[in-house]
Amino acid sequence: MNVARVKVPATTANLGPGFDCLGIALQLANIVTVRRGDPSGRNAMAAAAAKAYFRRSNGKAFPFQWEITGAVPRSRGLGSSVTVRLGLLHGLNALSGSPLDAAEIFGLCAELEGHPDNAAPAAFGGFTIARPGAPLQRFPVNRTLQFVLLIPDFEMLTAEARKVIPDAIPFRDAVRSAANASAIAAAFAARDYALLEGAFDDWFHQPYRQQLLPFLPKVIAAGRKAGALGGWLSGSGSTIACATLANPERIAAAMMAAAGGRTAQIQIVRADNAGVRISTSRS
Repeated sequence: MNVARVKVPATTANLGPGFDCLGIALQLANIVTVRRGDPSGRNAMAAAAAKAYFRRSNGKAFPFQWEITGAVPRSRGLGSSVTVRLGLLHGLNALSGSPLDAAEIFGLCAELEGHPDNAAPAAFGGFTIARPGAPLQRFPVNRTLQFVLLIPDFEMLTAEARKVIPDAIPFRDAVRSAANASAIAAAFAARDYALLEGAFDDWFHQPYRQQLLPFLPKVIAAGRKAGALGGWLSGSGSTIACATLANPERIAAAMMAAAGGRTAQIQIVRADNAGVRISTSRS
């Protein structure tokens, strides 16, 4: 085969207190097309992914071209970098005869990302719990749960958003956040989503990152008042997400109003339980 097309879902990670470990795949996706042939230019992320892939697979490197299309906005906290890396890794793997399995490719993507919380749900779909050195835990998400995404018209870089998080936080804040992260995991495992109400409150990173996104608490509060189970900063932002079992349009309107007239778009989506999908062809 000469061409591989890889559909990779967007993801929302952290879910408030589940910092660097919890994530959900969403029904919003990018498609990465990889084909054999001389590249038309050089991209640092693509070059690093290819180098890591061929080193890990012990395969002979070959020249390739790639392109990406789709609906996942760049640097908005929806896993756009994972769609690139995971799409390239799976595409190169398919064109190489698939020497690596899905778990190995996920691990390689997580290494390139520096954290597994987006890579895990993008790779396997559903709600995932990813811990370094431990087996991945995955749970499908029912269609009854919907996600309202407020996507501002500006980017937030993960590296910059990490700089504002202190090296230490108060003990009480850590305990409250850990308790909520545990409650989120239990609710998704049981598929009892009513238990999510109030569980997205976080003291690990959001209180510090709101200096970069001052309207964050107002948007979350407005979503909850309109009926959402709760809300969170998606990844490192700038997207703000709310989860709901009913009335997503009303919640969307409340979130947009609370953003104070800032330019943003709204997406209402469900979870993607499939993860990466791959197709190949000769041309």
